[in-house]
Amino acid sequence: MNVFAIICLLALFIDRIIGDPEWLPHPVRWIGRLISLLENKYNRNTGRVWKGAVLSLAIILIVYTITFAIVWGSYQIHYALGVFVEVILIAVALAQKSLKDAAMVVYNRLKLNDLKEARVKLGWIVGRDTHNLEEDEIVRGVVETVSENTSDGVTAPLFYALLFGAPGIWVYKTINTLDSMIGYKNERFNEFGRFAARLDDIVNFIPSRITGLLILFSTRNQGKYSLKKRILLWYRDAKKHPSPNSGYLEAATAYQLGIRLGGFNSYGGKQTFRAYMGEPIEILQKKHILASIQHMYTVSLFFTLIVGGVIYAISLAWR
Repeated sequence: MNVFAIICLLALFIDRIIGDPEWLPHPVRWIGRLISLLENKYNRNTGRVWKGAVLSLAIILIVYTITFAIVWGSYQIHYALGVFVEVILIAVALAQKSLKDAAMVVYNRLKLNDLKEARVKLGWIVGRDTHNLEEDEIVRGVVETVSENTSDGVTAPLFYALLFGAPGIWVYKTINTLDSMIGYKNERFNEFGRFAARLDDIVNFIPSRITGLLILFSTRNQGKYSLKKRILLWYRDAKKHPSPNSGYLEAATAYQLGIRLGGFNSYGGKQTFRAYMGEPIEILQKKHILASIQHMYTVSLFFTLIVGGVIYAISLAWR
């Protein structure tokens, strides 16, 4: 196993147990402020597409340079310090604990039969309207969020950490933050954020599919289909999702849990329909929130071990 895989395993453990200390300003906030500053200054008049592309690349380069300098300098002082700094930088970029905590806040409200507060808490982590949702739809919102962000917040960052160390994971986080801030299809960002949105789709392409497959292979099957059948149905349903990547997570989760995801959502009072994924063998229940969190933990570990092992084997073959 390569050094990056060991570092990532340590980072996974730290993130799962400790997460992000509330007193410590998260680096993503600083990246977000830089994006906001430059977007407000340059997203105007003509040439928005190329301006957005140039500024996105400039921000990525700035973050990479700073991260590389910190890591390189640490290793120059002492190898152990370099490893420590890299572990911390990778752990801070992961979202296991924060994602689990957000899901459990909703779960705990449902456990107390407090639908009103559960709707409010769900509204913190999803963009859809939540004020009229019943329990099964609240659960669907949480499960979809945990499933999708298992890749965006954990395995995709790990993929780039395994390949390139801390600088790699922070380049990924910068791209992801750019997409979340300016990658919208509306009047303000449709042109300016187009490059960021496409780049985010590209960097998530491989991790999302590996993660979806690992959900199918490494988690408990609570549905009724054989593995071969689940893989075929997963691939079919994943392509129905409006995102080129998210469907591979949600479809895998749906078939493993024997539930159906997708359906009608309301955004600002306007109702939309997202294609169904999976089959409703079971009605969505609170327990499925816990199961989706367990999926995240299981897949994150296997992802690190398997992808890290493959990268190590390839590196040996090239020597």
